[in-house]
Amino acid sequence: MTAQAAYRNLTDHFARIGALRAVSGILGWDAAVMMPGGSAEARAEQQAALDVAIHEKVTDPRVRDWLAAATAETPEAEANLAEIRREVAHATAVPADLVDAYARAANESEMVWRTARPANDFAALLPKLRVLLGLVRQMGQAKAEALGTSVYDALLDQFEPGGRSADIDVLFADLARFLPDLTEQVLTAQAKRPAPLPLVGPFPIPAQKTLGERLMTALGFDFDRGRLDVSHHPFCGGAPGDVRITTRYSEDSFFPAMMGVLHETGHALYEIGLPRQHRGQPIGLARGMSLHESQSLLVEMQVSRSLPFLTFAAPLIREAFGAEGPAWSAENLHAHAMQVERGLIRVNADEVTYPAHVILRYRLERALIDGSLDLADLPGAWNAGMKELVGITPPDDKDGCLQDIHWPAGLFGYFPTYTMGAMTAAQLYAAAQADVPTIPDEIAQGNFAPLLGWLREKVHGLGSTRSAKDILIAATGAPLSVAPFRRHLERRYLDA
Repeated sequence: MTAQAAYRNLTDHFARIGALRAVSGILGWDAAVMMPGGSAEARAEQQAALDVAIHEKVTDPRVRDWLAAATAETPEAEANLAEIRREVAHATAVPADLVDAYARAANESEMVWRTARPANDFAALLPKLRVLLGLVRQMGQAKAEALGTSVYDALLDQFEPGGRSADIDVLFADLARFLPDLTEQVLTAQAKRPAPLPLVGPFPIPAQKTLGERLMTALGFDFDRGRLDVSHHPFCGGAPGDVRITTRYSEDSFFPAMMGVLHETGHALYEIGLPRQHRGQPIGLARGMSLHESQSLLVEMQVSRSLPFLTFAAPLIREAFGAEGPAWSAENLHAHAMQVERGLIRVNADEVTYPAHVILRYRLERALIDGSLDLADLPGAWNAGMKELVGITPPDDKDGCLQDIHWPAGLFGYFPTYTMGAMTAAQLYAAAQADVPTIPDEIAQGNFAPLLGWLREKVHGLGSTRSAKDILIAATGAPLSVAPFRRHLERRYLDA
């Protein structure tokens, strides 16, 4: 077999794997949005069978033979081979029966969480979550031995290729040194300003949905290749060329759903902008979750909470709710978007307090993985950590340790990418404005093309042809640092 033939076999094989993963993405979206609750057991069987089929294709002995024979003729092909080797290393470390057991347990745990959270019933979730955590530990141990890392770092590597907790510890320690004092300074400065005029509802859900769709369209979302729905927890999923995002609504306030839509639209724009010529190949995928979260947080936090964005959005918001008067001015809407509060819910948190929510989850999941924290003690540890890091204690588990879907869905090692993404977003947006100074003025006019074009060139269109570190350095001139994020927060909340 020639080297070229071996590489073609690999690309054909992984294109089929990519198609199966796309099916899995649509199944996951359906389970969260459309599937009847009574179908959960059947869906768990289906998802487990699909996960095992994908695992078997990645671990097919022919893949190793092809990898041994293949050579790369282009830098893109070399990057693709490197990504295939990483996938194979992860997959071959874990036996198929463990993949099957994990998939079933994750589906079962997630389905229980969907009823346990509104019922404030951690005890109902505990048995399923305990089984799932045990399987996650087994998978992490197997991958750690294959990759030569710690168990937690092996789990982190699934979401952040090459990511290591030692590096995260340094970044998070830097954050923890200045965020408490900064939060106090921001709250003190905020208390001296007049409170924003109230936005009086109710806000009908159909009007909120229409508003969200109009904003998505303005940002560049293609409704011929995607859709907006409702789920228990907002997410961006689906498949390449068929991007599905969700939010959740309350008629009491439109801001949480609107910002949720904008956040997930940032994810979707990344997915839509991935290199089509590499679709189905590992290098055609997004380059890790820190970069993915940077795109959602760049849209939600950096852009959509700015005065230029709300100057554009204010007329659309007024039209959506038939509102008028000074409360609905861009300036007052901006004042609402700038409000900082010690809140309970991570997805509704402002950008000043948000990192504290993530640091808490990072500490807790590391303790759960290494066994120093028992699951039964999670609610108490969560509440103590919230008091220490955020300055508020949850009144119940519904708004405490049950609020996120990640652990019930088996996603351990994901949480730190949110705050790494926030730092990356600040660094990228600063670089974008330095390269294209007219971006804020264009946004105020509803023209997002200059920003989106910059992101397409610097981030989206690269897929996984380079490491996240190399992508960030090429785009901004520096590796990831806390400094741009700190400068952004101080300028926005203290210098205003």
